[in-house]
Amino acid sequence: MPTNPTRDRAAAPRLPSGIRDNLERGTAGAFLKAQLQPGAELAIVSAYFTIYAYQQLQPQLDQIHALRFLFGEPRLLAAIDPDRSATKAFGIDAEGLTLLNRLTQKPLAKACAAWIIQKVQIRSVRQANLLHGKLYHITNGDQAQAILGSSNFTVRGLGLDAGDHNNIELNLIVD
Repeated sequence: MPTNPTRDRAAAPRLPSGIRDNLERGTAGAFLKAQLQPGAELAIVSAYFTIYAYQQLQPQLDQIHALRFLFGEPRLLAAIDPDRSATKAFGIDAEGLTLLNRLTQKPLAKACAAWIIQKVQIRSVRQANLLHGKLYHITNGDQAQAILGSSNFTVRGLGLDAGDHNNIELNLIVD
């Protein structure tokens, strides 16, 4: 009797995998949260860096020893972070109309800037469209791990959006 390969694959148990897709197979952000230990060295290659991704990983990033960041896209400065397009929300109570989601960018930007000055080395490739891959390489003492793929250092790129608007990415954990 012939078998149906599609049905047979669907019925087979899922084997452990180093693939992270920000959907069903885990997120790049969860990998970073789990692997970044105090004193770790971190190296990142990404086309984007947002203060909101820093905010999501701030407890871990504030404790690392150093970060080397290579921007893979030199035109990044002209782009804005599409992950932060929240609309204003208002509430009505006995006191009147109040703003529910206040802008907290200034304190966050100051914290991120201080962290960058203290711990981050930044470089950029010179040629646009030369480097597309993304990499997060962590060294904890004599142990190293990495996640390699398509996740930029943005909230959605790392799969850290609480509203479930994460980008579907293809990343692979490398031990």
